[in-house]
Formats: sequence, C-alpha cells, structure tokens
Amino acid sequence: MSTCTLCEKREAVFMRPYSGERLCRRCFCESIENKVRATISRYEMFQPDDNIMVGVSGGKDSVTLLHILTKIEKKFPDATLYAVTVDEGIKGYRDEALKFAVENCRKLGVKHVVTSFKQMYGYGLDELVNMIEEKELTPCSYCGVLRRRALNTAAREAGVEKLATAHNLDDETQTMILNILHGDVLRLTRVKPVLTVVHPKLVPRVKPFCEVPEREVALYAYLKKIEFQSVPCPYAGTALRNDVRAILNRLEGKHAGTKFTVFRSMERIRPALEAMAEEVKLRECNKCGEPTGSELCKPCQMLEKLSIA
Repeated sequence: MSTCTLCEKREAVFMRPYSGERLCRRCFCESIENKVRATISRYEMFQPDDNIMVGVSGGKDSVTLLHILTKIEKKFPDATLYAVTVDEGIKGYRDEALKFAVENCRKLGVKHVVTSFKQMYGYGLDELVNMIEEKELTPCSYCGVLRRRALNTAAREAGVEKLATAHNLDDETQTMILNILHGDVLRLTRVKPVLTVVHPKLVPRVKPFCEVPEREVALYAYLKKIEFQSVPCPYAGTALRNDVRAILNRLEGKHAGTKFTVFRSMERIRPALEAMAEEVKLRECNKCGEPTGSELCKPCQMLEKLSIA
C-alpha cells in the first residue's frame, strides 16, 4: 500500500475502489466522521438542541454510530444523547450483544435504556418462532415489525426529538431492492434518510450512516478498537435479504460504486413515487392505541395470527 492520498505523509491502510483514494488510519477515520457530519447536514437530521436516542443493538454499526454521535454531540451542550437496546429474546445471541451495548454506553457516559419483547409483548422472539411453525412470515418479518415498535416506544417515553438508527449504505440499498422484489414499489417512499413525521406518537427517525458502506463502518470500528458483537443472528439465514446482499456485493466487486448508484437513483425516483402514493391518514389501533393505517396495527395483526394478542 502506498502513501495516503490526503495527507501525503503516512502509509495508507485502505483503498476506496469507488473513489480511488488511498487513506491512512487517521485520514480514513476522519473521512468517516466527516461523512456522517455531512449526511446530518445535507438531510437536516438534527437541530442543535435536539435530544437524540440511538438504537444500539451491540453490533458494529450501532455501537460505532454511538461513538461517532457522542463525539459530534460534545459540541452541542444543549443536546442530550441516549441509547436504547431492544432485547428480542434470542438465547445465546442477544445476551452477549447486550453486554457490549451496556459496556460501550458506560464508557461513553451515555444514559442507556433496555427494553424487551418479553416486556412489551409477553413473549421473546425464540418463543414466537416456536409458534410461527409453517406460517407465511419468517422470524425476521416478526422481529423487524416488533423491534421498530419497541424502539419508537422507548424513544417516545424518553421524550427525545429524534431516534437515530445505524442503517448503513448496504442496508439501505438492500431494502430498496427487496421492496422491488416483493412488488411493493411504493414502499420505497419510506426508505429514506429522514422518515417523515405523520403522527404525534411517532418519533422522527434518522439514518446518519445511510451513505457509509458497511465495510467502512467495520474498518472504522476495528481501527478505533471499538468492541462489538460479531456473531450473526441465528435467524438471519431465513431472510431473502441475504441473497440480495450477495448480489449487490458481487456487483460492487466488479463495478465499484454500484451501491451508491442504486442509492442515488432511488433518491431521484422517490419524489415521483411520493406523488403517486396516496396519503395514508393514521389513526390509533383499536387494540393497543399505537399509530396505524387500519383498525389493527401491524404488530397486533401479527400477534393475533399467533393467537396471543
């Protein structure tokens, strides 16, 4: 590896195929932090006095986001940073991840809230999976819906202005392709850096990592010696997302910048899709009182299918 392209002093440790840059340890880490700052500014994610809650699972993306936002927020004394971890109830997996989340929050001095599926719904994911049997939805489908509800509830109860999640560039492009494969094109209107507020019970969600590739998040965590859980979720293999991830990674390997191209294309297409989509007027769920477009919200519908709601 040659000398760093930016500082022209130190030895490069990383080469960005899509830009041609060769970066040393310091310049690489600064570039990630600057990218996050630029993304926050471009999409107007935060106000100077916003209280922010970060969804921290204990994995590399969420823990790294917590570290970077903690560094950024030090310049904004009127704002307070919180963290929330959702314990889905996955034996041998979430237990370990929770330890990493707790330890990182302690080191950074961030107030940490822990909630769980058991606490909110009466069952952990392992128990729910045993009830799913051969029904049409996968464990990931249940987990995604129930986890989003848990995060929003925790953020609302904490009284924060924004909920930050660590969805990176890979996550976003995968979700975009998945929506197309599922034939749910109009759902692309909801895959964006800042989720529009449509109900007072919904806390605005932002994604500061949406333009940072997953491998760069991982390298930043490694170079900064950030401790995180690296073991994959035992249920992840059941998701179509794995196939989409593999396809995008192969394309990126042959054609550097493909993921950015997909992301930018969807950014340009979204306004047209939003114009086509009917405005959804949210009401409150007849069962739990949470925001929904129908009589029952998605979590209640899912739990009802399992005859436990």
